[in-house]
Amino acid sequence: MFLGHFALAFAAKPLARRVSLGTLFLAAQFIDLLWPSFLLLGLERVRIEPGAIGLTPLAFEHYPWSHSLLAVLGWAIGFAAVHFALRRSGRNAIVLGALVLSHWLLDLVVHRPDLPLYPGESPLFGFGLWALPSWTFALETALFLLGLALYLRMTRPRDRAGRWLLAALVGFLFAIHLSNQLGAPPPNVTALAWVGQAQWLLVALAYWVDRHRLALRAA
Repeated sequence: MFLGHFALAFAAKPLARRVSLGTLFLAAQFIDLLWPSFLLLGLERVRIEPGAIGLTPLAFEHYPWSHSLLAVLGWAIGFAAVHFALRRSGRNAIVLGALVLSHWLLDLVVHRPDLPLYPGESPLFGFGLWALPSWTFALETALFLLGLALYLRMTRPRDRAGRWLLAALVGFLFAIHLSNQLGAPPPNVTALAWVGQAQWLLVALAYWVDRHRLALRAA
């Protein structure tokens, strides 16, 4: 799942009007932003296996600290707590915590059974929608368009940059999505991890976009 996570970040804007789109992106992708660093540190493992399951050449072998349900619950609570400490908004903190947790739930739909409930000898879960590429593409695209529509309904551009930067962000996300599906597999795990770190640029771009858009009081 790629576009689906960003779809929920866009869709959350009406629920957290004062929260920047960058922060919403950060929450929705938080565990996938942790995962590349855990790979580089040797805390988690993935195997590159073209044809492993439909749309992805990745076989996730061990990622309990970023992708077990218990760990994700911990990250969600921690993210919400930090935001509440900084901004003193319980509502926004709950929305952000829910976004962090939503990542695991969306992954559950598409992954084969490789998602643990907790670190250690946990049963593994996943519904395996990735094995049906056309269905996965249709689901993610529909979610993304819906989320984007909600964000557009909730905001308007402050200036020309607010219009064109958003268009660039949407185009960039779609380009990455298509590359993930149609591009060559990564040459090795280290290269994969460093490319994964580039997702921070998407968060930075979302902050930039949101600075040029005005959140409306009613959607």
